[in-house]
Amino acid sequence: MSAVRVVLVDDHPIVRAGLRALFTGDQSVEIVADAASGEEAVDLAQRLHPDVVLCDLRLGEGMDGVRTTAALRALETPPAVVILTTFDRDAEILGAVEAGASGYLLKDAPTEQIAAAIRQAAEGRLVLSPELSERVGQAMRAPRVKLTERELDVLRLLETGASNRELAKELFVTEATVKTHLVHVFDKLGVDSRSRAIAVARERGIL
Repeated sequence: MSAVRVVLVDDHPIVRAGLRALFTGDQSVEIVADAASGEEAVDLAQRLHPDVVLCDLRLGEGMDGVRTTAALRALETPPAVVILTTFDRDAEILGAVEAGASGYLLKDAPTEQIAAAIRQAAEGRLVLSPELSERVGQAMRAPRVKLTERELDVLRLLETGASNRELAKELFVTEATVKTHLVHVFDKLGVDSRSRAIAVARERGIL
C-alpha cells in the first residue's frame, strides 16, 4: 500500500520539524510539505493534492484551523483534515468537525495514534477518541447560546473581575442596566453566579 501523503500546518517551525522527525522511518506516512499558515496550506494543497492535512487549531495571524479546514474541504480535490492541537474546548472541537475535519487529536497523543489517525482519515473515516466523540455528541445536542454584543461586552469585562460599578463606568450605563444585562447573561447560560458564567462561556467557546 502506498504511503499517505501529508501536509503539516503549524505556525511554529520547531513543531513542524518535530512532527517531521516523528514520522521519519514510518513507511505508511510521507510528509510532502509543511506550512506556517492556513493560507499557505490551501495553496500547497491545491498544487500538491495531499491525502491528508495535519493542522494546528491556532495559527497566529490569518486563518485559524477551523477556517483552514473549511477552505481545504472546499477545494476541487479536497484532502482529509486532521486537527492536531493543545486545545480541547468543546466549541473548538465541534467547530472543526462542522468545518469538515476528519479527526481531532491533542498534541500529547502517542506517535502511533497520530499515524493511525492519518491513515484512517485518508480512508475516509472520522477519527475521534471515545471521550471526544461523546463530547461532540453532547455539544451538538446542546442548544446554541446567542448573546447580544452588549451582553458579550459584559461577559468579557466580568472575566477581568470588574465590579458592577466598574462595568457601568466602562460601558457608560447605569448599574441598574448592568444588573439587567447580567440577569440576561445568567439566564441564557443557565448559571447563577459570575464565576459559573465565565466557566460556562469558556467551555462553550464564547470567551
